[in-house]
Amino acid sequence: MIFTRSEQELMRMRRAGVIVGEVHELMKQHVRPGITTRELDEIAENHIRKCGAEPAFKGYGGFPASICSSINHQVVHGIPGNVKLADGDIISIDTGAQLEGYFSDAAKTYPVGNVSSDAQNLIDVTRQSFYEGLKYVREGCRLSDISHAIQTYAESHGFSVVRNYVGHGIGTAMHEEPQIPNFGSPGKGPRLRKGMVLAIEPMINAGSYNVHVLSDGWTVVTDDGSLSAHYEHTVAVTENLPEILTGC
Repeated sequence: MIFTRSEQELMRMRRAGVIVGEVHELMKQHVRPGITTRELDEIAENHIRKCGAEPAFKGYGGFPASICSSINHQVVHGIPGNVKLADGDIISIDTGAQLEGYFSDAAKTYPVGNVSSDAQNLIDVTRQSFYEGLKYVREGCRLSDISHAIQTYAESHGFSVVRNYVGHGIGTAMHEEPQIPNFGSPGKGPRLRKGMVLAIEPMINAGSYNVHVLSDGWTVVTDDGSLSAHYEHTVAVTENLPEILTGC
């Protein structure tokens, strides 16, 4: 079942979204060579709790942390730990907050120190692929119009789109219907309606789109060891332009 949210519900999701956006501002300030992913996780969790919310990821399906920290060839679901970031790394940080029973969720990929032009290009294209998809978050558009726009843009720059993991609806649960692939033909799936809230999240690889899960049961990596980037926002369908609930 695909839910539409009332204005009162959207207000709660906006408040959760503000917190998630603030966490990403903190991540931007603190991502640097020498910091550990555990330290980043502590910064995120402390801020979420200080704001009166709960970390949406911690304990979800048994996940042990408040952020997913995925470095270089790690695609998603990396577990924070004692690994220190190094100059030239890229790190994808995904996080969420639950406030008053409603969720918001966002991810960004950050350069660590001085990164290669190829790595920066991957980050930039992944971010823009989200915004290409966002153009179709309009009443009356089909869900796969978003998917097709993301795929077309990413592949036009020589990158590949991960197939195994997709975006999703979000609201009173972290993951709701519909699933939102980042690939596919346009004109398919349900029509978008005012009040739908979607977590749109391109996961883009520099090499092949094939991925696998490591022995920790969480961390997803590229099969060929190529770099991967991730960009996500929680977005509401409105009567006019789409509304990003988790910052910018």
